[in-house]
Amino acid sequence: MSVWQPVSPDIWQGRDDRSEASNALRLFQTVQQRDTPLPSSSGIALIGFASDEGVRRNQGRPGAALAPDVLRGALANMASHQGHDRLRDMGNISVEGDALEAAQQALSETVTACLQAGMQSLVLGGGHETAWAHGRGVLDAFPGERVVIINLDAHLDLRSARQATSGTPFRQLAQYCAAQQRDFHYACLGVSRAANTQALWDEAARLQVTLVEDLDFHEQAQATLGTLLNGADRVYLTIDLDVLPAAEMPAVSAPAALGVPARELLKVIEPICRSGKLQAVDLVEFNPRFDRDGQGAKLAARLAWQIAHWWA
Repeated sequence: MSVWQPVSPDIWQGRDDRSEASNALRLFQTVQQRDTPLPSSSGIALIGFASDEGVRRNQGRPGAALAPDVLRGALANMASHQGHDRLRDMGNISVEGDALEAAQQALSETVTACLQAGMQSLVLGGGHETAWAHGRGVLDAFPGERVVIINLDAHLDLRSARQATSGTPFRQLAQYCAAQQRDFHYACLGVSRAANTQALWDEAARLQVTLVEDLDFHEQAQATLGTLLNGADRVYLTIDLDVLPAAEMPAVSAPAALGVPARELLKVIEPICRSGKLQAVDLVEFNPRFDRDGQGAKLAARLAWQIAHWWA
């Protein structure tokens, strides 16, 4: 069973600078909090997916279920500029016990309803099991369109497992597309050959996944991205924070020994946001239990802030 909950008003708190100027605003003052998950006709639907059941099943370090509200807290005091007043906080969908699939179904349905109403979706995970639910919601919202999935990640997440985990979402999406006789368009940028078995590499080849390795990111990511965007009707961007170097992002289930620095990622994220094709974004695998002095929360929140600021 899954549970929807509105976000406590205590989460969205910050410094009030309006005595200086009427436009001296921060996100906690411009985000619109909802007491119901019903969509509106515009704006960015900010949805938390409070889950680490997929990480637990994948034998990772649990704690990602705590991430959505921690990231909201890190966002709250950031300055509100162009685009940020479009954020509509739709609350959290949580996993009760081990009932991951029910929560994923609830997230998919919420995302589909929001997108079909004219919104965009920004989901704060949760483990990468978030992507099966979020991606399915995007595909269901645009059944006749070419949806390109761009994953910034050290891992392919194409694992075969007895039950869904944080390592299976893109295999699940591939199977979902196949069942609908729909093409599967998936790119994984920043992938680490050291973090993926040959079996996973073979599966990526079978599914014709577009790949840019972490070692080649600086040289190849931009050109690859151009091709991806040109061929897309809609883009679903999913950012696994373990794509970042462990020195920048220690607070994930599987820290990256090498990784792609945040400044390099932003060079790819900006054109995606400005393309006019970006429909959905999530940030996943942040684990507050392993954060150091809020370092990881600040960086993850800055990525979310930047995406909302650039989102066309």
